[in-house]
Amino acid sequence: MSEPKPKPFAISKQAVWDAYLRVKANKGAAGVDEQSIAEFERDLRGNLYKLWNRLSSGSYFPPPVRAVEIPKQDGSSRKLGVPTVADRIAQGVAVQALEPLVEPHFHPDSYGYRPGRSAHDAVAVCRQRYWRQDWVLDLDLKSFFDSVPWDLILKAVAHHSEERWIVLYVERWLKAPLQCEDGSLIERDRGTPQGSVISPLLANVFLHYAFDAWMTREHPTIRFERYCDDIVVHAASDGQARMLWAAIARRLAECGVQLNERKTRIVYCKDDKRPGSYERVSFVFLGYKFRPRLARSKSGKKFVGFLPAVGDDEKKRIGRAIRRWRLHRRSEETLTDLALAINTEVRGWANYYGRFYRSELVRLLGRINECLVRWACWKYKRLRRRPAKALGFLVDVHRRDPDLFAHWRFGARPSGWTMGAG
Repeated sequence: MSEPKPKPFAISKQAVWDAYLRVKANKGAAGVDEQSIAEFERDLRGNLYKLWNRLSSGSYFPPPVRAVEIPKQDGSSRKLGVPTVADRIAQGVAVQALEPLVEPHFHPDSYGYRPGRSAHDAVAVCRQRYWRQDWVLDLDLKSFFDSVPWDLILKAVAHHSEERWIVLYVERWLKAPLQCEDGSLIERDRGTPQGSVISPLLANVFLHYAFDAWMTREHPTIRFERYCDDIVVHAASDGQARMLWAAIARRLAECGVQLNERKTRIVYCKDDKRPGSYERVSFVFLGYKFRPRLARSKSGKKFVGFLPAVGDDEKKRIGRAIRRWRLHRRSEETLTDLALAINTEVRGWANYYGRFYRSELVRLLGRINECLVRWACWKYKRLRRRPAKALGFLVDVHRRDPDLFAHWRFGARPSGWTMGAG
């Protein structure tokens, strides 16, 4: 009996299994085939074997990516791409192979979608560096994921990997069309869809050469923080910031990417030690708004610092979510029911937006207590039209069970709180 022919590409079954586990952990919606993770798992062994066989033989062709319109704060929308479950696993296999090859070369001030790094790390470093530099250039890349050129991505990937299958499949993923809700296909000639497993890594590979390495070579004394396509550059003066703006715009244009000139801005980092009046003294980075804020030193002395706190758009989004819960109308439920319904979302807000200048988020989450007071007035006849008594009831519950609600644990407690606060 003859031995089976070896596969053209050495992709292990373990790599496919590991990629599946990551996709399962991340959950996510179904793609164009409408197959959920649960449905994929009905024949898990067979589906994974089929995927491995196609990947290792070179015969894997990704299906179209489901296009989903996501509304933006300014009223426009951005297009997300949702690959099928099998395609997310296939992309995960490539990420596992490519990431160890490129990761050692990435810049120390690149933070997005990298192991052991987070958005909080980028915000913390940005906060520290404003102490030494008075100005910030807040860069906005125009439709980055829709415009990044394929040839430069493939050139960078090929530079780091000798595995032909990685370059082959990256090219196929880049060329996979988007499928709209009506079933029509959008053919593309550039860009990498946001929402796919491999897009963040490809974006980092591209921007490493288009921006990070170029900055290190051409402007070695300039500090910056980059989280994927969200970039902040520090400058010593307004003139230096303007020079950097022009130079960076030229460099990115050479690489096929444009700055959004309307949203890119120069910001003065105003605080107690920096007097004067300037047009812009705030910017948003990774959901945190940097601006002059009152703070207190370790010795108790008050001062004005240029500090990050939960951003205005994020406050509005959280406020809308709190109103959408309509807690005051859910009088058929207990406080425990309400806590179970909202705690996961509140904990997510606290974990992300509560890392810096937490008092700003504490005041915002105090609105939940107002809703709970109204809930008590609806639920108990003895508390109808008696909000002060309802607040006292809530204070008593907090004393007995201070960990019942996630916002209580975070610091937005009902004690000492009055109606209308926050």
